[in-house]
Amino acid sequence: MDQKSFIKTLRSWQNGSLSRRDFLGRTGLGVAAAVIASHMPGLLTSSAEAAEQGKIGDRLSLATWPNYHSPENLDNFAKTTGAKVSMSVFGSNEEMLAKLQAGGSGWDVLVPTNYAISTYVKLGLIEPLDLSRIPHFDATDYQAKFIAQGTVDGKVYAVPKNWGTTGWVYDTSKLKARPTTWKEFWALTQGEASGQVIVHDYQLTAIGNALKSFGYDFNSLDPKELADAEKLLIEVKPHLFAINSDIQPSMRSGDATLAMSWTGDASQLHRDNPAMHYQLGKEGGEIWSDFFAIPTSSEHKDAAYAFINYLLDPQHNKMEVLSHGYPSGDKRVDALLPTAMLDDPIMYPAAEALSPLEFGAAATLTSPARAELMARFKSA
Repeated sequence: MDQKSFIKTLRSWQNGSLSRRDFLGRTGLGVAAAVIASHMPGLLTSSAEAAEQGKIGDRLSLATWPNYHSPENLDNFAKTTGAKVSMSVFGSNEEMLAKLQAGGSGWDVLVPTNYAISTYVKLGLIEPLDLSRIPHFDATDYQAKFIAQGTVDGKVYAVPKNWGTTGWVYDTSKLKARPTTWKEFWALTQGEASGQVIVHDYQLTAIGNALKSFGYDFNSLDPKELADAEKLLIEVKPHLFAINSDIQPSMRSGDATLAMSWTGDASQLHRDNPAMHYQLGKEGGEIWSDFFAIPTSSEHKDAAYAFINYLLDPQHNKMEVLSHGYPSGDKRVDALLPTAMLDDPIMYPAAEALSPLEFGAAATLTSPARAELMARFKSA
């Protein structure tokens, strides 16, 4: 192992993302272990013991999305470092933002979507990252479009977790219709699928995909276009089963047969029930990327860095992808995945399906017009 590789591996151990056994195994330390022990006696103490001694603490609080992590990875991180992960799960970026602004969230790691990061930075809610503490992150392994919004004013505030799309999933064993456009999705909501449809509890996608049915921009703030979207949403409201971003329980039970969906939810549902079909709207819709960020209010920053670095290790990230079914965007991880997953059109749609999709715009997150529209829709 050359010097650069050794230092990178050493940093991984210091960050808590490698166990003592992994460190010794990867570096091939034999006789050298005795030399290192004489100069750095703490190095050969297990990571769990170091954590107990206060190295990274015994806990980490994570704010994230539904069905979005490998339970095995979270358990192994706790076993390796001594820091147990507690999760708060949210269905929208505006909900996450409001909670963090209110103070007292206790979060150490946050998983914001691309368009929300600039707002967090502007409000001083997340801090610039010390990339030397995340050696498993290498920007050259990602497409620029999936990492660009993590950098604001030349400083990196967030590193990529996953990317995906927003479409809908439906049970082909229960629905005769095969919708391919958002216009058809909303029509089906008032037709064959009435009473069995779930719409995200998330203004970006609920409003955005109503806008797309008229051919409008997904991120539109135009008053007339928003009025058209509101009229549609109010019309379909009595026909909905639920407004909920966690669609899987109801889709699995059969209470719902059609739901607005993110990539990973569709991947997981289809994996367990091949009758579940995922579709992107031909008019367009959303493509997105999620990131790891550290709130300025984090009380366990050492644990936060260790956690992010742990999950960005390609071997650990592979376990994440196998579990949740979202593409990582990291070419090192792609190289470790089975061919069947790389060929999966849910995870990796064809170029012609991706081309009309749009990334969310920062202005939509704090738009009073869209917030008020969503409130009226939910209370109707």
